[in-house]
Amino acid sequence: MRIIAGKAGRIAIKVPTAVARPTTDFVRQAVFSILGEKVENARVLDLFAGSGALGLEALSRGAKSCTFVDEHRQAVSVIHENLAKARLDGGHAVKSAVTPFLQRDTATYDLIFADPPYWKFYGDKDQVTDLLKSGLIPPRLATDGWLIVEISSTQKSPECGDFTIISRREYGSSAIIIYSAA
Repeated sequence: MRIIAGKAGRIAIKVPTAVARPTTDFVRQAVFSILGEKVENARVLDLFAGSGALGLEALSRGAKSCTFVDEHRQAVSVIHENLAKARLDGGHAVKSAVTPFLQRDTATYDLIFADPPYWKFYGDKDQVTDLLKSGLIPPRLATDGWLIVEISSTQKSPECGDFTIISRREYGSSAIIIYSAA
């Protein structure tokens, strides 16, 4: 895996063993093509960050700051390593589960990435739906901000009255959904 473009473009990044499915280079390229200039000077939140690939890409492409949140100690350590290797400023990694972090956080963000483990089988926890219905994202989303989630392409787009789906795009086994506050 590598950072695709920007000031840290082509730098290889480490992926923690705790991350089963990092966002591929192809999917990240597609996401950032959609986001375009919206990334520049953005305040970014990368939830379920894993390797930090999405937030690192945002910082490399001109985001002002990125807060990376992951509950795994190894993931947070790897994010710190990746930030140092890429020499990217404005990144801050937090070891926390997503819900408690959002309950105590008071910042607002222009872009919020959420890439939780995929819902695969009936009875699995649907973390995207839970996140949408929690009421914790709208207060964190800046005016005109976007929530960008990655789910399995076999899963229907989770819906919630607090959000409007701007776009859904599928890339192999992954689907990217962009939401705005309703």
